[in-house]
Amino acid sequence: MNYSNSRRKAIKNIVLGAGLVGVGPLVKLSANNLDAIKPNFELKGNIRQSVCYWCYESIPLDEFAEKAKNTGISSIELLRPDQWKTAVKHGLTCAVATDTFASITDGFNNPANHLRLQQAYEKLIIQAAENGLPNVICFSGNRGQMNDAFGLENCARGIDKLVKLAEKHGVTLIMELLNSKVNHPDYQCDHTEWGVALVDKIGSPNFKLLYDIYHMQIMEGDVIATIRKYHSYIAHYHTGGVPGRNEINGSQELNYPAIMRAILETGFKGYVAQEFIPAYEDKIFALREGVLICDV
Repeated sequence: MNYSNSRRKAIKNIVLGAGLVGVGPLVKLSANNLDAIKPNFELKGNIRQSVCYWCYESIPLDEFAEKAKNTGISSIELLRPDQWKTAVKHGLTCAVATDTFASITDGFNNPANHLRLQQAYEKLIIQAAENGLPNVICFSGNRGQMNDAFGLENCARGIDKLVKLAEKHGVTLIMELLNSKVNHPDYQCDHTEWGVALVDKIGSPNFKLLYDIYHMQIMEGDVIATIRKYHSYIAHYHTGGVPGRNEINGSQELNYPAIMRAILETGFKGYVAQEFIPAYEDKIFALREGVLICDV
């Protein structure tokens, strides 16, 4: 497909398919001048939006931070401590902190990992607090031969000590819900109800879930009803188009404006992070499109 045509179609998707009819200045956007939108169009800002840097790592972080801010993003997340200062330099925060030790496959469901993870997370939680970052991500790990009940008990035991530290420092430890069907085979925290049971077991306001809309559409569907039912267990959201994990426009099956409205209706005050992998050649254009779609 001709690239300029694909850009025009993307804009049409926003205007006609994302509930943004009649926004005026948006339709004046030139296919060759994405920045033209900035002076003439202000976001509603009802949803605080973040972005996961790993989807854009081909762009140096310093350059990406500057461009991301101009799309309406207020956070770049899943950054390591040595990267936080770059986000701050551009007036951004890091809504979800991580570091190299955090492993999707080797998590808290295996007691053999507990001591190592506890020591590493203790340091990261304190660093996050000192830098004013709200959330630190963690993972269940893969099942292996472990049943779900046993894995849940192990996670609760491994996380309990860290949650007490998180409470003391005002940081929320969040476990991500991921699909085990397409992207992360054997991952244990792959259904909302399992994650909810773990939150109940731990019983702390400083341990909650990261509800990844892309992943849970694949595993469960029924996204809006699930958000309405379990919103008090959720501290953070991620986006992504299904299927393919690309742009969240009309090329995929999820109705993101409706999902964002449902999130707002719950009284959610946290961040929603764009975590789709841009298929457009112009990745910043793709990010801005996603931001506009979620700006309800």
